Amino acid sequence: MEARNGEVRRGDKPALVDAIETADVALSAEAGRHRHHPAVRAAGFLSEIADQPPAFTLAIAATAAGIVLDRPRLAEGGLRCLAALTVVTAAKSAVKAWVVRTRPSKLFEDGEYETGLDGPNEGPWNSFPSGHAANAVACARAIGRVSPEAGAAAMAGALAIAAVQVPRAAHHALDVVAGAALGWGVEAALDALWPEREEA
Repeated sequence: MEARNGEVRRGDKPALVDAIETADVALSAEAGRHRHHPAVRAAGFLSEIADQPPAFTLAIAATAAGIVLDRPRLAEGGLRCLAALTVVTAAKSAVKAWVVRTRPSKLFEDGEYETGLDGPNEGPWNSFPSGHAANAVACARAIGRVSPEAGAAAMAGALAIAAVQVPRAAHHALDVVAGAALGWGVEAALDALWPEREEA
């Protein structure tokens, strides 16, 4: 499917896939109308905590603080987040390099929407999957492993970070779902390989 000048044109995709994608783009167009609302802007700004530089920085800081303060659970949580972020970043970067999907912002700014394979590996064409959603969900799951009491709050925060990407016109809803699934899957795989903690 492709859209230029705001018009979505159907491609050679199966009807169901095309219908889902068309609905996803329509949702982005509707939700993105609120991208300049102060609440969306504020939530979007706060969601940048899940972008790679701050997420990695916080994971490293938590690991270091846990070691220095002799708080094993904090150190483990930081290490789990760091491991998940490393693998998630590699995985989503590989997908983004292969899959082309323009961000909703490009639809608003240029009236253009494109999907495909092996196209430009640049920000405006890298909507799929959402790295913010992947990072947030992976770290929330990692935190819940070592602090079950904080798991629900961490996941609620992660889902809020993921959800705001649509109205802020950074990602389509399917990008967010794919990113969250990627983060969940990567963290689960790492947890299966993680050494069991010795109980004191």
